Amino acid sequence: MRIAVVGGGPAGLYFALLMKRDWPELTVDVFERNQADDTFGFGVVFSDQTLDTFKAADAQSYAAIRDNFAYWDDIEIHFKDTVHRVPGNGFCGCSRRSLLMLVQARARELGVGLHFGVDIAEAETLRRDYDLVVAADGINSRIRENWRERFQPETDLRPNKFAWMGSTHPFDAFTFFFKETEHGLFIAHCYQYEAGRSTWVLETDPETFERAGLGAMDEAQSAAFLEGVFAEELQGHRLITNRSLWRNFPMIRCRNWVVENVVLIGDAKATAHFSIGSGTKLAMEDAIALHRAMGQAKLDVAAGLKLFETQRREEVEKTQHAADVSLVWFEELRRFWDFEPLRFAFGLMTRSKAITYDNLALRAPEMVAAVDRLVADGLGDLAKRRRDGSPVPPAFQPFKLRGMRVENRMTVSPMCQYSAQDGLPTDWHLMHYGSRAVGGPGLIFTEMTCVAPDARITPGCTGLWNDAQEAAWKRIVDFVHAHSAAKICLQLGHAGRKGATKLMWEGMDRPLRDGAWPVVSASPLPYYPESQVPREMTRIDMDRVTTEFVAAAERGERAGFDMLELHCAHGYLLASFLSPLTNRRTDEYGGSVENRLRFPLEVFRALREIWPCEKPMSVRISATDWAEGGLSAADSVAIAEAFAVEGCDLVDVSTGQTATESRPIYGRMFQTPFSDRIRNEAEVATMCVGNITTADQANTIVAAGRADLVALGRPHLADPSFVLRAAAWYGVDVAQPVQYQPGKDQLMRNTPREREELQELKLKAKPSRHAPVA
Repeated sequence: MRIAVVGGGPAGLYFALLMKRDWPELTVDVFERNQADDTFGFGVVFSDQTLDTFKAADAQSYAAIRDNFAYWDDIEIHFKDTVHRVPGNGFCGCSRRSLLMLVQARARELGVGLHFGVDIAEAETLRRDYDLVVAADGINSRIRENWRERFQPETDLRPNKFAWMGSTHPFDAFTFFFKETEHGLFIAHCYQYEAGRSTWVLETDPETFERAGLGAMDEAQSAAFLEGVFAEELQGHRLITNRSLWRNFPMIRCRNWVVENVVLIGDAKATAHFSIGSGTKLAMEDAIALHRAMGQAKLDVAAGLKLFETQRREEVEKTQHAADVSLVWFEELRRFWDFEPLRFAFGLMTRSKAITYDNLALRAPEMVAAVDRLVADGLGDLAKRRRDGSPVPPAFQPFKLRGMRVENRMTVSPMCQYSAQDGLPTDWHLMHYGSRAVGGPGLIFTEMTCVAPDARITPGCTGLWNDAQEAAWKRIVDFVHAHSAAKICLQLGHAGRKGATKLMWEGMDRPLRDGAWPVVSASPLPYYPESQVPREMTRIDMDRVTTEFVAAAERGERAGFDMLELHCAHGYLLASFLSPLTNRRTDEYGGSVENRLRFPLEVFRALREIWPCEKPMSVRISATDWAEGGLSAADSVAIAEAFAVEGCDLVDVSTGQTATESRPIYGRMFQTPFSDRIRNEAEVATMCVGNITTADQANTIVAAGRADLVALGRPHLADPSFVLRAAAWYGVDVAQPVQYQPGKDQLMRNTPREREELQELKLKAKPSRHAPVA
């Protein structure tokens, strides 16, 4: 078997040496366009976890790397004359040149053919002579680009500018410097990679780059300018350049990693932003995964390549998602600039979602305790404390909206039950809302409650247009108030073009075959091609619908609801006005975002006028349509600001479900960044929602200032006592009915021991420390 590797960087060399080590009879050739000792850049960084992987893959090269690295355990954050140092991270830095020389030497020792100064531009040159061609030719891969139609790469060139430089300044921690200048904000990501040498990745936004005139400077001039910006931090040391050109980071994804017997690895197939670690680390992990797959397939090329892509893709995409979230944090740095420095540092540490409140508490308990105090101090007399005087974690702190106080930040998300009879809530709804309320959340939202029979999504949706429905809702509200400390919010909505559809489990959003009612929308556009075509709303329709909303809200007030939410999300009637995908009107209700807001604001204004001033109101919005031509980030902020001006106290930030062409990017807490943007740019309280599954995540979100309330749906469906269990985990008291007090007492006794045992397991499971023995 003959293997050709295009690209003599660490990943290509590592794959080659692993294959030659385990199958000496193979012919393995590496082709590199540069000379053996050519290298650009400065250092690379690896975590303890990655070093564990290297050790398991090839102990001899691992030992050589270990003997040539600089190790540190801490991350240090310099922001506005403050320094926060976070231990327990475990990283090493290594000279890129040293790494190349080490893996070259190991590959040469094993008999890999190393061919330098050989430029391979296309796979066809090698495919005729080799059974397997590995394209490890980097971010600008010509193998990939010459077969674009087959690998199908997508590139998103990010706006921030960055340049890699070096220095003789020493570091004993991975260090972030944040500086404000007359031109704007600058960031330095710094780490030592060998004695007397450190990497400095300099980053800034495009506006600052332009104002500073960096685009007109050469390398030496850029370095001199940045030496001025970071003069205090450099402490007399100079910046060193080595092809230190300003660039925009390309986020690269390929639909296909494998074409016939050619496979992409490393940056050739997928990139991950430098703010979560080095691309070299990811590329070498690709090499290990490809080697493992070929072994599992017993050197069958087609089977091995299929295994590689199947086994590796999910991990790569998870890493890319974390990297994408991380890079956006740096792009939007201005949003966080006025944060208190401790909250800023906590937000930086938790930005990619890989590190959370609980995880950080194991690494840096003093920092997390300080964050708890920061959140509590911001609440003044409202703050809740344990018996020992320590503040409860952020998600268990109370929150106040107008005259309503909720006892903690965790809410039961609005979830349609599709179990009403002609809009009438049944015993199912009493059980559903009552049991969740008893479980301890601060606030419960009803499912979307429809304001008229023709406003329903399905025949099973609840309504509030007659006396019987009002009485049924009052029964539920009274139960919640009598047996729990939870508050309950009425969510009102109108399905619009997504109405007259089947129950969720019979075909979500699919049109009814029998018994359908006419539907209306902003424009006559069906949801699915087979869906009913809605009638475009007239002014008379708008007046009628507004009256229906007001009447339902008045019934909600008589039923005793604590709060009112207007549903303007997910492609329902009011959302259809807000999104340019569903609003094609040419009158004063279409076109600009201000015009698209006009009718939803009319409805909200009418509700605010009749809803008691001491009771809060919220609005649920879709902050993005996840589709080209849909709502922009600026639109979502403008929409939130407009509702806030009219008296909205909280924006419930969801996304999508507007149009069938939506393509959401799912992941943990995937909608929280939209809440973060709206909260900190529109300066209005927010509730986030979307794949939030733990109290740990809720604590992280609240502490970092990404939302004020956290909505959880499926966790509450699976466990009505979700909040009670979480409270016991953190040693927090929550109200329970006297009938359930023995169960609560048992939880409060047993859970601390369970938590202690789990923490011990987590500490034992941490990657080995690879620091050299002194």
